[in-house]
Amino acid sequence: MASSREIKRRIRSVKNVAQITRAMEMVSASKMRRAQRNVVATRPYAESMRQLIAELTGRIVGTGRKGTLLEVQPESGKVGLIVVTPDRGLCGSLISNVQRQTGRFILEQNKAGNQVESFTYGKKGRDFLVRSGQKVIAETMKLGDAPSLEQVLGVAQAALARVQTGEYSEVYIVYSEFVNTLVQRPALKRLVPVETPEAGGAPRLDFTYEPSQEELLEELLPRYVETQIYQAVLESIASEHSARMVAMRNATKSAKDLARELTLTFNKARQAAITKEVSEISSGANALADG
Repeated sequence: MASSREIKRRIRSVKNVAQITRAMEMVSASKMRRAQRNVVATRPYAESMRQLIAELTGRIVGTGRKGTLLEVQPESGKVGLIVVTPDRGLCGSLISNVQRQTGRFILEQNKAGNQVESFTYGKKGRDFLVRSGQKVIAETMKLGDAPSLEQVLGVAQAALARVQTGEYSEVYIVYSEFVNTLVQRPALKRLVPVETPEAGGAPRLDFTYEPSQEELLEELLPRYVETQIYQAVLESIASEHSARMVAMRNATKSAKDLARELTLTFNKARQAAITKEVSEISSGANALADG
């Protein structure tokens, strides 16, 4: 058994760790609330964009002209993959879940005879792909807790440029979808060819578009894809802070439980030492009395 001094030192270390994890939990909780507000704030714009795309695609059906991002590109043998991960760890299984989803997708594409080229947001995803020997075309790191659309556009436009030149037949994105504070799940979504959103049940209005609705759709489709990527980045940030808050809460609880166990062990060791000393004093007194 460890000495009382060693146990006492370990108790002090565990309590210090609990204080640190508690502080990290509070910081993550504050960042999570801001990240949630950012996700909610972008939804009206994303929904309006979705409705407009649905309206335009519904109007031009049968006209013989569609935006290039709506069409399946010629088989090129290459697929683009955008991977969104945090820059830092300490957020439970969130990163490993996204990495597992990424690895599974790459294996499936390789079996189908397609080569996957990657674009990354976040250091953890970039490092995983580099270690796996995957080709990373473009990367963005240190986006912060509230990135602007301009910070996200670099990687998004690099991927779209390769689609428009016919280099990629498809583009997918892998990110962590924010469901609620306790649930974040990895999501795989196809960005190109754009899946035509369904129009709502409201009556269609007779708009006059200038330039033509076909030309407008061609201009809006890249913006629509960029909006989806930006929304995925915000979802990933909210998921990261939620997962880190829960992980730090669990770490604090475990540290406190360990401190209680060590305190009990320390008390037992001290009691055993006191009992031993009393026994030795009593034996010595008896020996002196007999002498």
